[in-house]
Amino acid sequence: MNKQSYKIILSGGGTGGHIYPAIAIANELKKRYPESEFLFVGAQDRMEMEKVPQAGFKIEGLWISGLQRSLSLKNMMFPFKVVHSLWKSRKIVKKFKPDVVIGTGGFASGPVLKVASGRKIPALIQEQNSYAGITNKLLGKQVQKICVAYDNMERFFPKGKLIKTGNPVRQDLLEIKSKRTEAKAFFQLQEGVKTILIIGGSLGARRINQLIENELDFFKEQNVQLIWQCGKFYYEEYKKHNVLAHVQVHQFINKMDLAYAAADIIISRAGASSVSELCIVGKPVIFIPSPNVAEDHQTKNALAITEKGAGMLIREKQLDEQFETRFKELIQSEKMQTDLGNEIKKLALPDATARIVDEVEKLLKK
Repeated sequence: MNKQSYKIILSGGGTGGHIYPAIAIANELKKRYPESEFLFVGAQDRMEMEKVPQAGFKIEGLWISGLQRSLSLKNMMFPFKVVHSLWKSRKIVKKFKPDVVIGTGGFASGPVLKVASGRKIPALIQEQNSYAGITNKLLGKQVQKICVAYDNMERFFPKGKLIKTGNPVRQDLLEIKSKRTEAKAFFQLQEGVKTILIIGGSLGARRINQLIENELDFFKEQNVQLIWQCGKFYYEEYKKHNVLAHVQVHQFINKMDLAYAAADIIISRAGASSVSELCIVGKPVIFIPSPNVAEDHQTKNALAITEKGAGMLIREKQLDEQFETRFKELIQSEKMQTDLGNEIKKLALPDATARIVDEVEKLLKK
């Protein structure tokens, strides 16, 4: 007889790109097995400690962080943090007795999955990026299954464990076309004017914010209106621009489905979750990847899209010389906008969450 309730640990965090996939997977598992018990494990001082309880799940925090690129006190503390996190992970796993452990990347998932694998507990990792993170690369040899979103991931992982599922995305993005009228009313947008959505990740992107501020007059000349998510770190600096008729500055956008529905063109970072969402949304995108992330994986994510003719890529160091020319090229060509939207939509994997949970189920039922 199949067991209908399970104990499931999910671990991942540090950024929204690791947290939201974990929450999406948990929600799908909860839908299939409503009697199951869930526990998240994250880094004790990162955003998952706030976002996971908001989503209705319990979370335990580990004292863990990554290695810094410069010599610092944090690096000197790193070995102690690893030992402490492994010790606490053993306590958590021993007490909770999970049937399966799922990792979505980030430093906190390392100790938990290492402990679980050592105890022969079935484990799965989900790698969102086209260039695997260091934690997942280390765990790849120990877990049973590795769900990925891009081709050629055998560069980083044992080929026999790989399943291409795509990245989990918010379910409310699957049908945004029908929400366009509602979206325009929600954001109080002008009719007959193209809308540009700017998203720099949940915390914001300084270089993108600087670019948008410098180009406000240029955008006015192009007769476009902006929905500009500047991020919580930068809102105080940029909210003054809300006085402009063609600009609305947001610290954070809770109704992302409506923001995407309202947009005609999107300017975005190239984090894995964002790229997966943008494929489903199917609008023309200008990617400005962050160069300040491990292994420059955002540029690699963007290239995986733009090399297929499904988006535009402008590197940060080229913004001053290229942005206005390339934006004009896009805004003045309805054909280019349509083509880019159609091509990126072809890369969407909308049933990723369900496919990942199918793989989790196989581990549970072995």
